[in-house]
Amino acid sequence: MGEESTSNSKPDDNVTNNNGSYESPVILNVYDLTPANQYTVWLGFGIFHSGIEVYGMEYGYGAHDFPISGVFEVEPKSCPGFIYRCSVPLGRIKMPPSEFQAFLENVASEYHGDTYHLISKNCNHFTDDIAQRLTGKGIPGWVNRLARVGAFCSCLLPESLQVTTVKQLPEYHPCTEEDGTGSMSSANPHEPTESDDGDQDKHLLSPPVGSCEVSFIREVQR
Repeated sequence: MGEESTSNSKPDDNVTNNNGSYESPVILNVYDLTPANQYTVWLGFGIFHSGIEVYGMEYGYGAHDFPISGVFEVEPKSCPGFIYRCSVPLGRIKMPPSEFQAFLENVASEYHGDTYHLISKNCNHFTDDIAQRLTGKGIPGWVNRLARVGAFCSCLLPESLQVTTVKQLPEYHPCTEEDGTGSMSSANPHEPTESDDGDQDKHLLSPPVGSCEVSFIREVQR
């Protein structure tokens, strides 16, 4: 597609200026959800997943069955289960990494895994929202075109596609202390308890090394 472009971000693209300020490119990484995209993309349609890359990590939004954040981070261009297609530079931001992390944790509370919807609130809606907030520029229209068509006439979409979501199963762990002395629990997911629901400042941390490549983002108290 003529609208696609590629970008190879490098660690030194994230700059600390002489005055101590920080700067990072904002990049949209796009993935194919199905090999059929190789044929349908030339007709202007495709089924895509996307993530936003900032400060050397990529952030996406996926579905799960729990009323907590579905926002997760992965190594750029390597989201598990999808086929990397291309990258699109969207601009640059000037904020400290800590400020960006606080921004992301706040946004995470707006994107719970159990509110994911293929047509009205999917991974591409998330990346478009993040891009707009950070740069004032949305993602290219072709990335989420199928959802917009489905919003007008869902009968045009195959039944199997209408119920498909980008699933990412969170694994729950207690928070580690700042000094790293906290211990990890079992990697088995569990249903949130009543006390879990009462604690709005939840953490979904990286599972033990080798068990999963997806790390869920904690959401701040609202």
